[in-house]
Amino acid sequence: MSQQLLQVRDLKVHFPISAGTLLRKQVGAVRAVDGVSFSLARGETLGLVGESGCGKSTTGLAILKMQALTSGRIEFEGQDITSYDRKQMQPLRRRIQMVYQDPYGSLNPRMTVRDIIGEPLVVHGLAGDREAYEERIATLMRTVGLLPDMAGRYPHQFSGGQRQRIGIARALALEPSLIICDEPVSALDVSIQAQVVNVFVELQERLGLAYLFIAHDLAVVRHVSHRIAVMYLGRIVEIAPRDALYTSPLHPYTQALLAAVPVADPEVEAARPRAIISGEVPSATNPPPGCRFHTRCPQAFARCRTQSPELRDLGGGQAVACHLHDTL
Repeated sequence: MSQQLLQVRDLKVHFPISAGTLLRKQVGAVRAVDGVSFSLARGETLGLVGESGCGKSTTGLAILKMQALTSGRIEFEGQDITSYDRKQMQPLRRRIQMVYQDPYGSLNPRMTVRDIIGEPLVVHGLAGDREAYEERIATLMRTVGLLPDMAGRYPHQFSGGQRQRIGIARALALEPSLIICDEPVSALDVSIQAQVVNVFVELQERLGLAYLFIAHDLAVVRHVSHRIAVMYLGRIVEIAPRDALYTSPLHPYTQALLAAVPVADPEVEAARPRAIISGEVPSATNPPPGCRFHTRCPQAFARCRTQSPELRDLGGGQAVACHLHDTL
């Protein structure tokens, strides 16, 4: 997993706020993503976690060029795609696909499963003759654990887990090297989540796929990820290999997130130290100066209120944006 597939540098996505009735002018901006940097190797899974509204999904859409960038740089397979328009992105979309959060809303209810999975093949001129097309659909359905004879059914005839498998099959149709998974199991029953997560893991082992796995469930992310990036209010505050992050988190926000994950054993749960954070997430329209977490951080000191910490590499693949670790 040494070869870099995706590199994101100082990515920013700001949504303008306008006021006025006749002469509307910009009076501010929502800083949904405000300086995000990370890399992703071939065959690797990077988990992207954080509270709702921190900018995780917007980051994924910006990489796909489905959301306009304010600034920053995106390189995919050695190509700088930052300024690519829709026409330039068309052939590249064969290499980057997405699995959406809602398996109910992401599938066209008027299309059969055959047409849903086969649509990317038709759009990119890869459908071939009818026999080859049908065989490709059948292969994709078997790959995700569905029976090929279900191809003539409509989405409403499937369960939530089966619908998400259809979405995965559609994403696989063009044989991508990267799949962006935007909360792909959060809308499913807990009993089904593990089955769908196992599909992702098995496909990665078999096909060498890379995933950007966006989620808020830390247990799911731990199961599928090689590395994990933690976002807060538009910025990444910590990146680390999976085991390092869960055994020795460095940022106070990461520590609080992990402390909030319940443990099944009541005795262990009762004995665990608490890392409680108070207050609400500040507005992305007017983020606080200095460290954006300082208004809720129990370990904040004077420097945190005035100086924004940089994401510093501490070795071993672990990086953190926190003044507490500036001397490490």
